[in-house]
Amino acid sequence: MSDCIFCKIARGEIPSRKVFEDEDIFAFHDIQPVTPVHFMIIPKLHIPSLAEAELKHVAVLGKMLALSGRLACEQGLADGFRTIINTGRIGRQEVYHLHMHILGGPEPLGSMVRK
Repeated sequence: MSDCIFCKIARGEIPSRKVFEDEDIFAFHDIQPVTPVHFMIIPKLHIPSLAEAELKHVAVLGKMLALSGRLACEQGLADGFRTIINTGRIGRQEVYHLHMHILGGPEPLGSMVRK
């Protein structure tokens, strides 16, 4: 998708603070972090949201999850971290390119969802 901001970041057309890159995955620091460490892992393939992921995407989705622990540790989150995938309007997804947030820092994170 040529006008997708995350596709442009993955292609290097928009600068980012890269955490990791290979042929399938791109990880970069969030420009508006909500915790001391906040980065995202995205597939280079444009998948609009988790709701639109299909069985043909199993390998890239699995790779994103499998890399999350290693990348989190490399970013200083050896004591733990949170992964979040916002999906759709109700899930508060802002960019319609599947992305996984990795969040953490030296202090424990608060509640997952406020009531």
